[in-house]
Amino acid sequence: MISELPGFRTHIENDIREHQDAWRDQALAEFKRNGGQPVSIPVETGNRDFGFTKDVDENWFYAVGSTRSNVTGVVTVVPDADGQPKVGLDYQANAWDRYNWGQDKGVTIDLPGGGDMSIPDGQMARLHTTGIAQEFDMAGSSSVKHYDLGTSAPNHDPLPQPDEPGREGDRTDPSREQQEGR
Repeated sequence: MISELPGFRTHIENDIREHQDAWRDQALAEFKRNGGQPVSIPVETGNRDFGFTKDVDENWFYAVGSTRSNVTGVVTVVPDADGQPKVGLDYQANAWDRYNWGQDKGVTIDLPGGGDMSIPDGQMARLHTTGIAQEFDMAGSSSVKHYDLGTSAPNHDPLPQPDEPGREGDRTDPSREQQEGR
């Protein structure tokens, strides 16, 4: 998601930007209270919704529609060679959702040649109750990225770029089995 959809990447980056100064200030205060010794502070943003739109990416729109997301990480402060604090953030983005076909939702699919077809989630729920479809969880996390939060002044440089998406996890991927039966 984060590598394919600039809007989702911006959503995650905005989450970090919104918190980075407070995280930095908290870590620097702890560094000073600790007599200039290294400190590590776990951080986490609140959970936020992100909706995919069919005009930006039909695949993500039809596959998942929306997701919950947050950023988790650790802010560290270590003294540099002169004893001055150097603040860094190691973080990852997380996304998840539960697909359970609520009665009050649905999707409209554009058909080739014009027209469309509406599929209420209630129809999908019926497939579930008859054993043809199944509710499922979607969850994933980005790789861990490092971002320098600055030294004597905050850093507002661009955040690291996401990794290129991998496609090595097909249906025979053993880790996929961990998601079954939840």
